[in-house]
This record gives sequence, structure tokens and C-alpha cells, in this order.
Amino acid sequence: MATTPLSAPAASSEPAVPSFTGDASPYAGGDPYRDYRSAELPFTHLVDLADRRLGAGVVAANDEFFAERENLLKPGPAEFDPERFGHKGKIMDGWETRRRRGVSAAVPHPTDDDHDWALVRLGAPGVVRGIVVDTAHFRGNYPQAVSVEATSVPGSPSPDDLLADDVVWTTLVPRTAVGGHAANGFTVGAGGRFTHLRVNQHPDGGIARLRVYGDVAPDPGWLAALGTFDLLALENGGRVEDASDRFYSPATNTIQPGRSRQMDDGWETRRRRDKGNDWIRYELAEQAEIRAVEIDTAYLKGNSAGWAELSVRDGEPGTGTEEAGWTELVPRTRLQPDTNHRFVLDGPVTARQVRIDIFPDGGISRLRLFGSLTDEGASRLALRHRELGG
Repeated sequence: MATTPLSAPAASSEPAVPSFTGDASPYAGGDPYRDYRSAELPFTHLVDLADRRLGAGVVAANDEFFAERENLLKPGPAEFDPERFGHKGKIMDGWETRRRRGVSAAVPHPTDDDHDWALVRLGAPGVVRGIVVDTAHFRGNYPQAVSVEATSVPGSPSPDDLLADDVVWTTLVPRTAVGGHAANGFTVGAGGRFTHLRVNQHPDGGIARLRVYGDVAPDPGWLAALGTFDLLALENGGRVEDASDRFYSPATNTIQPGRSRQMDDGWETRRRRDKGNDWIRYELAEQAEIRAVEIDTAYLKGNSAGWAELSVRDGEPGTGTEEAGWTELVPRTRLQPDTNHRFVLDGPVTARQVRIDIFPDGGISRLRLFGSLTDEGASRLALRHRELGG
């Protein structure tokens, strides 16, 4: 496939402060992250829409000579082994392209427009709020600049479909200089619903990881076809509003797809030394009728919560920090370690928010609430879908 030129006007985007440019020092031994450049970013508490667990993938790239494009979405930080070389050269934990050249001895340098690109399918369509282009361990071989574009294409488009001339791309991050061995963060204000990204590096180089933070915007037609579904699942538009403790792992883990595969794939709090308890407050996909509940403590054995109770509230999302308006859904119940607990409700319960309280501390791996949208909830979700361009 030929290199695709940049297109479409730039949307509102502001680089994180501080921003990073220039080379990092050559690796001098010891901890490779000792001189890694990073900053606190205001959006990293949101869902990573490019999480492999949600089904994200890097579907194509124009070049991946030194390191495979799929590395971009690997979980966890990039690793570095100074002694690992292959027949093409240094093996890097990221996406790395070959060095670009000009067209002749008289013109040895690439043009200003030359660049490499990768197409990323988001695991869940949504509104992008922030992007991290991580160049960890790419100290002198990172791109001079990056840009990121987005589009919304329904179904399961092929790379050729995405590269077609009639596909409209919106620029989320305009061409911006970045630094080596750094977490290069960008806030995004485009506001639309997107399914795919095109990540460009100018003119060439390597990127270790890509993280795309935002809000899931589910397809209301799909949810309507499902009828009964998990109202809290990330891919269906559920989200964590707040949590008492995120010491060992994020509360968002509790609404990830599938069952937990190891202890850190759930939510675990620090040990309490007071008489309080820990909790998570969630927003459902929309107003819905809840009919059944699962509280899973998979892989939490000596550190699972002792007891749990669930409360619901049919309030406006983002509210409900006060005690008023909450009603009991599941009374305080003893939890067993490494066990999936199921509760069938006596009748459907209408809600937009749910809160789980665990006693006194510990953790759970997953929380599932099964039910269906109310007519009011379905109408609001369909309106939001249209407003986002879906």
C-alpha cells in the first residue's frame, strides 16, 4: 500500500505540559526508565479505547521493518534489553520503521511530507479525550514529529476500505514535535465518535506504545438487538465515576471484558487500619432495568473483600456523592475468595448509577449487572449517538 497523505482540517488539540522534544541521553546502564521523561496527564483515569482487551488492534502499517506494529498496543510499559539483537539490528519493543531516504544522491533527504503511518482499530468506538504517544527506549531513533487522525467507519472495514479516497479523517493531534524516551501526551477536543485512528510519524522512527483515552460511545442499535446485556461493561458504555482507593489496581478493571486472568486484573485496595470501608461508584450505559448481578472475586484469594453490598440510584450521572437517593439492590453479603457470586433479583430495578461497598477492604475482580435499557434510556442514548455523528 502506498503512503497516504494527511487530510482534513485540524481539530482542537493542546499538548500536555510539559512537552518533550529532542533526544534522550544514550542508555548508560542500570534502570532504563531512570531518565524517562513523563508528566501527570489529566485524562489517564479514563478508559483506554485502544486496549487489546476491548478488541483493539493495529490493522496495517506502511512499514514495520525493525519492529512490529502490534507492539504499539501491548499492555504494560515497553521493555528494553540492551543485548537483544536480531538479523535486522536492535530488537525494540515498539513499532519501528526503516530510515527514510531521498530519491537520489543529489536529493538524499526525505521531503517534508514523507511519513510513516499505522492504522489502529479502537476496541470500543468513542470520544477521544487524550492520547499518549510513548517513545520509551527510542532515544535517538524516535520520530521528529507525530500526528494523529481519526475516522468513523461502521462494520469491520479492511485496511483498503480505510485508505479509500472517500474516507473523511479528522485531525486529533496536528503535526507536533515530540521527544525521545518520553510519554508525549496530548489533550483532544474533537468531540466526535470515532472507530479508527491513523498514527503518523514524521518522517520515520519508532514509537513504543499508543494509549487512547476517552469515553465509550456504544451503538444503540447493537444494544437494542442484544436486548439483555451487561449494563456496566466498558464496551457497552458503562464507566467508573469514582472510587475510594486505587492503590494496587484501577477500579476500571472491574468492568473489563471477560473474567480476570490474574490478581492484578481486578480491583484491590490497600489494607485499611480504620473502621471504614472501600467502594466504587459507576454509571450505567443509560437508564436501565437491572435483573441480575454477578460479583466475581477471581484470583483474589487471601485478599478478596469479606462482604459486599450494592446500592442503586436513578440520578443524573456525575451526581450522587451525597447519601440521598440510594436504595439497596443487594444486601450486605459474605463473599468467598476466587468465586463468582450470582444474584437474581425479585423484580427489575430501574437505575442509572450503582455503587458497590466492600467491607472492610480487599477487592473484587468483576462486577456485572444484566438487564435492558428503559425506553427513556434508549431514547437518550440514540440522541447522543446522532449528536456524535454515529
